[in-house]
Parts: sequence; C-alpha cells; structure tokens
Amino acid sequence: MTVEIRALRADDDRSRFTSGDDALDLYFRRYAGQNQFRHHVGVTYLALEGERILAFATVAAASLDADDLPNGRKMPPYPLPILRVARLAVAEGYRGRGLGRSMLRFVVELAEKMRDELGCVGVVVDAKAAAVDFYACLGFTEVDVEEGGPRIVPRPQMMFLPLGAVPRRR
Repeated sequence: MTVEIRALRADDDRSRFTSGDDALDLYFRRYAGQNQFRHHVGVTYLALEGERILAFATVAAASLDADDLPNGRKMPPYPLPILRVARLAVAEGYRGRGLGRSMLRFVVELAEKMRDELGCVGVVVDAKAAAVDFYACLGFTEVDVEEGGPRIVPRPQMMFLPLGAVPRRR
C-alpha cells in the first residue's frame, strides 16, 4: 500500500469517508473545508491511496500555559506555542495498518518545522478515553487542566508530547 500524506484540497471528495465515529465523519465532511479555506483556523491533512482517503488529521497552532506542562518542566511563565491535533480518524477497514501512527509522525514533523521556524514546544491531543493508551504508547503524557477545557461530555483527556522527547531525524 503506497500512501501519500498531503493537505486537504477544496476539490477532494470527502463524502465517502467513514471512520465509524459519526461526530468525526460529520466534522470531516462538513466543517474541515470551512475551517481550512474560509476561517483559516486549522489545516486538515489526508492519508491517501490514489484518490481514496484512508485517514485524516486536522491540526492548528495553539498555546499551553507553562504551568500545565506535565512533569514540572521548567519553561518561561507565559503561554507556550504548541501544535494541537484537533481531529484524527482512520477509515473503517483500514485500522490496524499503522495509519494513525503515520499521521501522528507527520504531525510531529510539522511541529518540528514549526519549532525551527516559529517556535513550538510540543504536540497536544484531546484523547477520547478509548484512545488514551494509543497516545501514551507514542510518548504522550496526560495533562491536568482544571479550567477552560472543552465542554464535551465525556471530557477528553488532554495529552502532551514534548518535542524534546522526539529523536531528531537526520
């Protein structure tokens, strides 16, 4: 399977993508394009085999208070630049093939470029309960945030991957 990862284009057919999660599918079909092309609040990247969309990840620049970083990491006392994974989904029938990991590796590479060009200390995800172990296996650690979190029930677990923990590619 040859997979290409690239940014969403306005003419990509998102109508047939199904992840099995109605909320993620609705977001991808209806709002990913609006958020990228009209509102400019995030960019969605696709994993494709030919024209078939196998997975997607939406990312956005964000910030995190230094006090919220896990493990008492010493950082300046002001909001720190991060790259947030707003949405990530793999199509039904394609799970277990490493596409989720590939999308996250791509996101980490974006964060590394952001670090080198603009500043970025890490990647944040809001993991659903069923995905916490997946992210933990990839080096993400839980972040305890008491205020200002998403108003979603059940509330996702914020998890952080410091770029310093990711080996640099040569």
